[in-house]
Amino acid sequence: MNLNQLVNMIARMLTRRAVNWSIKKGTRQATRGKGQQTAANRQQAKVTREATKRARQAARLARRIGR
Repeated sequence: MNLNQLVNMIARMLTRRAVNWSIKKGTRQATRGKGQQTAANRQQAKVTREATKRARQAARLARRIGR
């Protein structure tokens, strides 16, 4: 390997690590809660979770019937 290839390899490694670190940090920041929820927000989150659960069950049932 010549010097140019080594420099390129190291630059790619550092860039890959920096990009992966940034993506992980961004997703952690985006998924972190924004503090305490109000009662209305908790209720809305519960309704959303229940609707999602029902939709998954319906999709599962449709796949089962479609066989």
